[in-house]
Amino acid sequence: MTNRAEQITEVLERLVSSSSEIEGAALVTVDGLALASVLAGGSDEDRVSAMAAAMLAMGERTVSELRRGTLEQVFVKGNGGYVLLMQAGSETVLETISRSSARLGLVLLEMKDAARALARLA
Repeated sequence: MTNRAEQITEVLERLVSSSSEIEGAALVTVDGLALASVLAGGSDEDRVSAMAAAMLAMGERTVSELRRGTLEQVFVKGNGGYVLLMQAGSETVLETISRSSARLGLVLLEMKDAARALARLA
């Protein structure tokens, strides 16, 4: 029987392998602790997690201040691709890194499925 961390990693690995457009994924707590990740070589899991927490906090403050309801997703686009955040349980966030050519609708669909699975595990 696999433990919780291994199950979380398996979900992340399935997500990354489900699409050539997704280059990496991580499950982080809302305060920036990495629970598991599948990242490209050279990516620092702790730094990625801390940045995700900062982006999430900024998104939540922005949505609140502008009275846009509850935060669902955060998108950051650079000329090299996207960083996408999505709630995956009350205390965890799924982060994906994707190519600039990514079809966001498909990536988000894959993320939603993974987020549901991760919410059950987290």
